[in-house]
Amino acid sequence: MRTLARFPGPLVGRQDEIRRIDELIGAARAGQGGVLVLRGEAGIGKSALLDHARQAASGFRVIHASGSEFETELPFAALHQLCVPMLGHLAELPAQRREALRVAFGLVTGTPDVFRIGLATLELLASAARKRPLLCVVDDAQWLDAASSKALTFLARRVTSEPVAMVFAVRLPGAASELDELPGLVVEGLSDADARALLAAKSHVTLDEQVRDRIMAEARGNPLALLELPRAGGFAPPDTSSVPTRIERGFQARLADLPAGARLLLTIASADPTGDPALLWPAAQRLDIDVTTTSAAATATGLVEFSTRVRFCHPLARSAVYRAAAAGQRRTAHRVLAEVTDPVVDPDRRAWHRAQASTGPDDDVAAELERSASRAQSRGGVVAAAAFIERAAALSLDAAKRIERTLAAAQAKLDAGATDTAAELLTTVENAALDDLQHARVDLLRGRIAFVRHNDGTGPMFMLRAAQRLSGLDPDWSRGCFLDALEMGLVVGRASGVLDMVVAAAQSAAPAPRSPDILDALILLATDGHRAAVPLIRNVLDGDGSPMWTRWPALATVLASELWDPHTHAVIVEWLMKTGRELGSPLVLRLGLAQAASGAALIGDFGQAMAAIAEEEAIADAVGGPPLMYHRLHLAAMRGRRQEAFELFETATTAATARGAGQLIANVHWAAAVLNNGLADYPAALTAARQATAHGDLFLAGASLPELVEAAVRCGEPAAAATALESLTERTEASGTASGLGIAAYARGLVTGAEDHYREAIEHLEESPLLPYRARAHLLYGEWLRREGRRRDCRRHLRTAHELLSEAGLEAFARRAADELRATGEKARSRSGHTYDQLTMQEVSIARLVATGATSNEVAARLFLSPRTVDAHLRNIFRKLGITSRRQLRDQPDLGV
Repeated sequence: MRTLARFPGPLVGRQDEIRRIDELIGAARAGQGGVLVLRGEAGIGKSALLDHARQAASGFRVIHASGSEFETELPFAALHQLCVPMLGHLAELPAQRREALRVAFGLVTGTPDVFRIGLATLELLASAARKRPLLCVVDDAQWLDAASSKALTFLARRVTSEPVAMVFAVRLPGAASELDELPGLVVEGLSDADARALLAAKSHVTLDEQVRDRIMAEARGNPLALLELPRAGGFAPPDTSSVPTRIERGFQARLADLPAGARLLLTIASADPTGDPALLWPAAQRLDIDVTTTSAAATATGLVEFSTRVRFCHPLARSAVYRAAAAGQRRTAHRVLAEVTDPVVDPDRRAWHRAQASTGPDDDVAAELERSASRAQSRGGVVAAAAFIERAAALSLDAAKRIERTLAAAQAKLDAGATDTAAELLTTVENAALDDLQHARVDLLRGRIAFVRHNDGTGPMFMLRAAQRLSGLDPDWSRGCFLDALEMGLVVGRASGVLDMVVAAAQSAAPAPRSPDILDALILLATDGHRAAVPLIRNVLDGDGSPMWTRWPALATVLASELWDPHTHAVIVEWLMKTGRELGSPLVLRLGLAQAASGAALIGDFGQAMAAIAEEEAIADAVGGPPLMYHRLHLAAMRGRRQEAFELFETATTAATARGAGQLIANVHWAAAVLNNGLADYPAALTAARQATAHGDLFLAGASLPELVEAAVRCGEPAAAATALESLTERTEASGTASGLGIAAYARGLVTGAEDHYREAIEHLEESPLLPYRARAHLLYGEWLRREGRRRDCRRHLRTAHELLSEAGLEAFARRAADELRATGEKARSRSGHTYDQLTMQEVSIARLVATGATSNEVAARLFLSPRTVDAHLRNIFRKLGITSRRQLRDQPDLGV
């Protein structure tokens, strides 16, 4: 029960807020779901607006959840509240979805997957909303547990095609959360006129004008303050503290005249986040509290209501009571609550109460907390596990156990996403007597903390330091850390220069007692070049046993690309996609999709590239992170749309500069070199290609060399072209792939002007899946033939180039080929637009999946949507393409199977 909900009648001064809520409810009633997050300080009237939403949703099924200050570390607590009334629809869900929710709610054992749980909850809501619309009301969302917050945000982004309205109330100021990205409305204070009207209508005391004016000044339009401040005393000196604190003091003032037993009863109630009378009354009796008289006195304050649940009139009232109690009273409350909590049914809450009751280190309680952390971890409750193990470390009397638990707590906090807390925990042990292995673990943790921070590029440095510390202790682990440093740099787009540091540090480290591996290959590559290193790289990539990409997938894909080997790259991508889907790993799957998109762009399958980009973006949205960028750059470079590409380049450069992401900037330079060569803006292409090759990045430097050769030749810089060709030749001859040999051959033709080199390029590239490069070989040969005056010969190659380029959608290079054909007196045949040009990336992804025979449910699972949303997209796709059935999608260009 809330204070403001006690006063029936229309809300004062909330016309705009009411209009937004009514629009949301009306849209859901018409089948178009949505979300609104009400943000404002405590007491500003958010809960009253939630009550209005309930009243406005006549004919709706209304379900509720509320965050709890004391349950922020219990996984899926709020989501469970929301879903309990709908569990009767659980049987309507597919078995996988049903199992995901059963695991989340502790009905069966298993490891929860937040994203599968989010999708399962979406289907549960959709099932419940089939008969009548659904209103989801979530109060005190600032206290949602992390798992529920992710799942509910996931839901809120995907209910647009369901008859579901979601309204959240979040207190400001508050910590940043996933909800910040949802549509919202800041609930401001009432105007003076509205404040006067509310105060006059609701005040139970007679106030003179001066007192009323001071109350209004202090309340600053806060409705709860307007109602509570008169009760706190009208003639008290002005208080400069914040309104929530002032309101808390008002609540605390009600405790002043209570008997000691009643205050202690309220303290116990405030210390129990469950509000379960079956715990409160036995706990009170253990302290010989007369529950009959004390509960009556406590109820008379208006702070609390005792019924089937123990409810405080406002979250600030609970906080006020808890903070008003002396530390000893709070410990006593937690002690008796621990004593009456069943150690079998609820061992973790019992451990938590015991910890709160402790006055100092207690190894027995610490061990119990450690067991609770293990149980929480097994349920996927990483936040709860982190809280338990952190408290266990604080209560550990034994110094060695304290260090181990602190390191474990830092790891758990990192797993829970609390990077700042993890870093703070590490500072508490840095000056302790750590052994070399523990020092290395600290460095590893600091490296991983930096890895997940967007603006911290120190991760590889810490990983390298850990590798050096481990060199004499565990050479195998040490070498793995060297490669982890490089993998980390590649994944976050900061790899520029990391390879040099890895090589320099690894050369001085102790060698591993086994056969040469990928680290040896990288050292050889840096010191002796491609001809010496490629056989070893090839052996590692193609060798028997566990492939290197099972641990360092980003490095493996880059090395395959370094060898101009699209076939091996495709094998690695297939493994990434399969493994990512089987494990439900967003990181692995996103890497696989990004690499699939890049690979598709390089072979000229832009529809597949767009579909992979859309799926990667869907997963990024589901995990609440920004989408990856580099594969979008690769597609934009090949597609050749100037304005679209330049806007993307600018966005990527800004993001990369802010994060110090050198690898991403190198991707921008390569993409700009390709695009500008297609546009025949050779000076710009030359500048970009030089920037792309400057730092010697794996794959990107090599991939940029043919662009540098072409731009330098066109700009009349033969020396630069020859130098780039020499490096390109060394790389491609060492790898020996048809793709690399063909590209190097046409680059050689540009430098030498020898016809045989162009012929050789075309011959090699006929065996390569890299269609854009094969088409460019025909284009360059045709251009050379035209300049030699061989009009008839050149037309054949220019026509081939134009057909390949326009069919694939390489618009800039296709225009270049068309211009060359016109220069011979022949008009290039125009091609009708591509199917994917008419669709959004998400629509392309849905259309391609449906064209393979996938059902709406299967597509929904892939793209983290509801089946109803998929069907809505399909209707748009049919309309845009002028078709009427799923079967017709198979016959569409760029979509057919």
